[in-house]
Amino acid sequence: MSTDNTTDASTETESKCGASEAGSASESASEVETDTTSKCGASASSSTETSPDTGDDTASKCGASSSSESSSSSSSSSCGASSSSESDEEEEVGATVDDFDAEPGQLIAVGLGPGQPEGMTARARSALLDAEHIVGYTTYVELLPDEVTEEAEDIYNTPMCGEVSRTEEAIDRALAGNDVAIIGSGDPNVYALAGLALEIIESKGATATMLDFDVVPGVPAAQSCAARVGAPLVNDTVSISLSDHLTDMPTIESRLHAAAKEGFTITIYNPWSRKRRDNYEKCCEILLEHRNPETPVGVVHAAGREDEQVEIVELGELPELGETDLVDMTTTLLVGNEDTYVWDDRMVTPRGYETKYDY
Repeated sequence: MSTDNTTDASTETESKCGASEAGSASESASEVETDTTSKCGASASSSTETSPDTGDDTASKCGASSSSESSSSSSSSSCGASSSSESDEEEEVGATVDDFDAEPGQLIAVGLGPGQPEGMTARARSALLDAEHIVGYTTYVELLPDEVTEEAEDIYNTPMCGEVSRTEEAIDRALAGNDVAIIGSGDPNVYALAGLALEIIESKGATATMLDFDVVPGVPAAQSCAARVGAPLVNDTVSISLSDHLTDMPTIESRLHAAAKEGFTITIYNPWSRKRRDNYEKCCEILLEHRNPETPVGVVHAAGREDEQVEIVELGELPELGETDLVDMTTTLLVGNEDTYVWDDRMVTPRGYETKYDY
């Protein structure tokens, strides 16, 4: 088993999937042109102009970083993934189905659940053991049990960012004839890459059927975190992410208002980061506009991991937690509704049985 990452770079890169490869560099006084080949086997060409003060970025369209070395050029990486001199090209989809001659393998999106190996479903473990290649965000790869990493022929991981290039890497490896698993925590259908994979497959002119595309569900954060604080989500519930990377903040605010005023219990994903203090503060403001400040809120940090922390607080206390270690990007908030209460250190949201039965 070998582990790929995006820190190794060379003018010629070796294909791991048997597709044809080529790498050459020609230099002139003002231009360096480099053909790069990702581990998926689809080659890409990057041409950049050099200047005395600016390094040149060369990027594989499949997400594997590469560079050509000369006296006036170097390779740089953003978030650990390959990048280009044009920021809007960083996540550009490259090779199409016509660039591959092999019989396609299988692509499967696998949800790892909350994090610990025992939280992974038996089906997820089996799918990972069957996969030849595994592709994922570095943190998620580190959560894999040893039996999985030891069995895999190749593991490709990148740090945060580069979701499009990482997903395309998985697709291209499958198009080149490998059985590939792309992994994520929680469930592939909850703020994850199952949908993106299908979109990119379509954009390449391939089909989900061609790749025998499948999704292996995992336990989402909402459910695994709810289990840590009792039974807060047993009635109608919604999930909202505070990340405005892909959804603008006015839309997020509108959804918070709609959910809060209608009495849903609410799971808040991605509640706080140094770059998004305002989002968290606005969320607290909206929730307090519609709900009693004594409403119970479950706060679960790093569920299922070594640094897990669990607290039940009142909604009115939530704003002051934004600057603490308890609330960050690994935290999930479980906001009760008007019926939620705390009993024996556990949140309880009645399902409605008490209105129909005596007990």
